[in-house]
Amino acid sequence: MKKALITGSAGFIGYHLARRLLDAGWQVMGIDNLSPYYDVTLKKRRHAMLAESPAFSAEIGAIETPGRLKELFARERPELVVHLAAQAGVRYSIEAPRSYLDANLAGSFELLEAARAHPPAHMLMASTSSVYGANTKMPYCEGDRADWQMSFYAATKKASEAMAHSYAHLYDLPITMFRFFTVYGPWGRPDMALFRFTRAILEGKPIDVYNHGRMKRDFTYVDDLTEAVTLLAAAAPRRPATSDEIAADDSLSPVAPFRVVNIGNGAPVELMDFIAAIEEATGVRAQKNMLPMQPGDVPATWADTALLRRLTGFAPKTDVRAGVRAFVDWYRVYYGI
Repeated sequence: MKKALITGSAGFIGYHLARRLLDAGWQVMGIDNLSPYYDVTLKKRRHAMLAESPAFSAEIGAIETPGRLKELFARERPELVVHLAAQAGVRYSIEAPRSYLDANLAGSFELLEAARAHPPAHMLMASTSSVYGANTKMPYCEGDRADWQMSFYAATKKASEAMAHSYAHLYDLPITMFRFFTVYGPWGRPDMALFRFTRAILEGKPIDVYNHGRMKRDFTYVDDLTEAVTLLAAAAPRRPATSDEIAADDSLSPVAPFRVVNIGNGAPVELMDFIAAIEEATGVRAQKNMLPMQPGDVPATWADTALLRRLTGFAPKTDVRAGVRAFVDWYRVYYGI
């Protein structure tokens, strides 16, 4: 049985990816520190559901603890590693930047050191659309310059990309960085807009709408993301032998088995249309507090997904209204509303 290691396995995306790999016949080992950044009960429930499969096991602990991941790699010898553990959130990185330094930079360093000692066949590491920062060219393409991050969260993710490239080059580690775009769906994070908006709307409370609603996001349904990651697992990059290989894939490093891949829906949605989808799914009209843009935020995101299609033949396509309805249905059941 093929073995995968997922960091951040009790997280929103980690949980869904673990389920997807278990369904595909993988043995899955997870590690998560159950950070109190949001409701730990939700994280424990995700792990408990995964533990119903005999092919799943988990370790509780912080990935930035020196040597912990190296010991885990030595014991488990995973063929596939998917690195999702991170301190998330653009806005929280303004309030608590050190937690991003520890989890995102020190944690990624420990992962890379573990992979150097015990190389997997392929390692996929989560980045974010936020690395595109102040770029105004749309849609965002992997080969675009990404040097003007707008938040410390985005800066730590861009730094992780650079760290990973150096290890891929020095130690011939096949690494794919995937930049995901506003992932949403059932079992989502309580700090995300969909969760906050749904909770407030169902409780009859107003929602805060930033930049007076003049924002667009490339919302990506979580099942589409996990399908894309699963397919990318079989598309490990190679160190290019010719300039033609690089020309055919402008995110492939010229000196390392390393590439960057966008995972998004490829179709940005107006924030007000997203809110309308929540209103439709809940059957309740939202009360809106129209507010200015928040520090560190960007007005729009939009993924060019051509490379993902070339590598996997897959293109995310879940309609935002269907995805929002699936989340609202889950929310009602989970909270008994």
